[in-house]
Formats: sequence, C-alpha cells, structure tokens
Amino acid sequence: MAYWLVKTEPDEFSWDDLVKKGREAWTGVRNFQARSHLKNMKVGDRAFFYHTGDEKQIVGIAEIVREHYPDPTAQPGEPWVVVDVKAVAPLARPVTLKEIKADKALSDMVLVKVARLSVQPVTAEQWKIVGRLGGAKV
Repeated sequence: MAYWLVKTEPDEFSWDDLVKKGREAWTGVRNFQARSHLKNMKVGDRAFFYHTGDEKQIVGIAEIVREHYPDPTAQPGEPWVVVDVKAVAPLARPVTLKEIKADKALSDMVLVKVARLSVQPVTAEQWKIVGRLGGAKV
C-alpha cells in the first residue's frame, strides 16, 4: 500500500462533501507532476484529505477505490486523469500545516517542501506520524 495526500479548497469540495457522496472522482488536477502521482495510485492506497485556503489542515483519510482514467472535466484530447476516492474516517483532531512544519521528523514531507502540489506522496513513516498527531489508528 502507498500513501498520498490530496488537497482541496473546502469551499469547492470538502471532507463533508466526500462523506455525503461516499465516493467521488478526484477531478480538476492540471499539473503534470500531480497527474503522475494520480497515475501511480492503486486501489487500496490511502490518502490524507487536506483542506487548503484558510484552514490548511489534514482533516480525514480517504481510500483510492478506482485507478486512473480520463478526467471527465478535461477538454477533449487533454491528458488529464482522475482516480476515485472514498471517505474512510475523519481524523479525531485535524493536523495543521503549522504543526507539520514544526515537527522536525516531517521536515522532508512534500507538503512542507512543495506546498502547492495538489496530489503528493507521503512516506510510511510520515503517514504514521501525522496519523498519530490526528488521533488515527495507523
């Protein structure tokens, strides 16, 4: 199993939206590096669900339930892809970007180094640390 982090503006699509829908295509990614990460996701992989904007915090855990396929929101011929995700569990306590940046064990996390990347890998060790900070069973 691999671990990821997916970022969203909560005003556009929030954790609560994913919980209500149960499952959703992760549309709208328009960055080649993020697209590459989407293509590497496998069914069963887990992802932290991160609210950007004013919140800047990890709020839940999602699971990849369908591997990449063409993004239905892309223009014909564009190379963009999506994966389907489902809500697994909210974190007992959101983990803020400020907390992550303050933890030396997380200093190499992509979220710290390349903050604007909307889909990014998370190492197994980072997953455990952030999960523990958020009160998840990891």
